Amino acid sequence: MTTNDETFDRRRAVVIAGHEGNEAFARDALTDTDHTVRELALSALHRIGTLTDVDLTTALTDISPLVRRRATELAALYPTVDLLVALHDNDALVTEVAAWACGEHVAVSPQILDRLIELTTTHNDPIVRESCAAALGAIGDAKGLSAILAACNDKPAVRRRAVLALAPFDGPEVDSAIDAALQDRDWQVRQSAEDLRR
Repeated sequence: MTTNDETFDRRRAVVIAGHEGNEAFARDALTDTDHTVRELALSALHRIGTLTDVDLTTALTDISPLVRRRATELAALYPTVDLLVALHDNDALVTEVAAWACGEHVAVSPQILDRLIELTTTHNDPIVRESCAAALGAIGDAKGLSAILAACNDKPAVRRRAVLALAPFDGPEVDSAIDAALQDRDWQVRQSAEDLRR
């Protein structure tokens, strides 16, 4: 049997473990040498119902960005997991998913809120800025409004999400931003603004 065959078998086995409730096997797979096995182990433990905050926190610093990304996805369902480290990740896709996960939490820490605000206006990848603006809208804290308003002048995809993120807020600045979005050159930005006006 080749190494590739062995790796495939380990991947298959951890998936089966998740469906059969074999926690011990799935937990051992968290330290497998193959990053896909480690990813699948997180999913298996979640399926079994025994994935812990510690498991996710450890996975957020995994050497593989794919494992870190899966951990951030799952963390959306675990509101007590601190995602601050993921919001500082050097992989933009990890950071993007982390921002989305923060927006799924009922409440976030002041440190998380400050980091989302910072990323909304400073990150070099628009997909991160877009996700952070959306998260700030989902969180609905007034402290994030200025960053959302700034994002309303970003690239089209960011503007679309930023306009929708204005939904929890009101006031003259919000009205002005929505009015401007109604005249935006991008039709999807205009549509987002129209949706808020309904």
